[in-house]
Amino acid sequence: MSQILLIGRDGQVGQELQKTLAPLGNVVSVGRPQLDLTAPEQIQRLIEETAPALIVNAAAYTAVDKAESEPALAHAVNAAAPEQMAKSAQALGSALIHISTDYVFDGSKSSPYLETDPTQPLGIYGESKRAGEVAIQQVQAAYPDLQYAILRTAWVYGAGGKGNFAKTMLRVGASRPELRVVADQIGTPTSAAEIAWAIAALAQQFLQPGAAQPSGIYHFTNSGAASWYDFAVAIIEEARALGWPLAVEQITPITTAEYPTPTQRPAYSVLSNQKIQPILPAPPPQWRQSLRQVIAELHRNLSSN
Repeated sequence: MSQILLIGRDGQVGQELQKTLAPLGNVVSVGRPQLDLTAPEQIQRLIEETAPALIVNAAAYTAVDKAESEPALAHAVNAAAPEQMAKSAQALGSALIHISTDYVFDGSKSSPYLETDPTQPLGIYGESKRAGEVAIQQVQAAYPDLQYAILRTAWVYGAGGKGNFAKTMLRVGASRPELRVVADQIGTPTSAAEIAWAIAALAQQFLQPGAAQPSGIYHFTNSGAASWYDFAVAIIEEARALGWPLAVEQITPITTAEYPTPTQRPAYSVLSNQKIQPILPAPPPQWRQSLRQVIAELHRNLSSN
């Protein structure tokens, strides 16, 4: 069986990847306690010792607002670490799958972003993630035999991991009668489980002898689009349908200006799934369908505790 190295096993996507990658090979998964992503020599040593056919990097610095005050750390984890992974992968003949973000765009479009659209990050987090993409591409430019896929995704949430928008809405909605949620930012809520499903489809291409190697940048999200307000309304509706204990009675739409944050968010960051579609075994599910599954899983977890 192929050896697969999963970096970032404890995050919401990493937890799902442990499930979707397992049928494809022997998965060696590491998290923060086992690997310091700010230490390139540790990354190199881990990859050399593991000798994987495929490296999947699900680790990232994702504190979007905190990144404004920690630019060096954000760049170390989001740019320097994937650069080292690419160099080590090339040296061993391994393939690399790396997760990126819609925050590489400025949100000025009004139609779904293509992989070829110009990038223009609005903050340190987006800049650091774009720098990671560029670093991998530069390694591949120097060593064309490097096989890689960069998967940009957006508005990630899931049943695992520490926190996300869905969990926050449920937690706050359990104690407050009103939620005020931004309604003028548009994107696609995307389940961590669906991202792991898409990555497994890419992984299969890299691991299958004779298969066309899908090197390049890909976009993947659930299908459809929503505002954060739409997402919040759907979360509460799905939870209430399952009998979730909620105090919230009203969800009020507000503007971005009414909820200032250290980092400016893209006003529109819907990503086109057109390029990745031929690699996937089926079309990406509509975002509300995946949300229903995640809320049901969270409800099961709540009931069992």
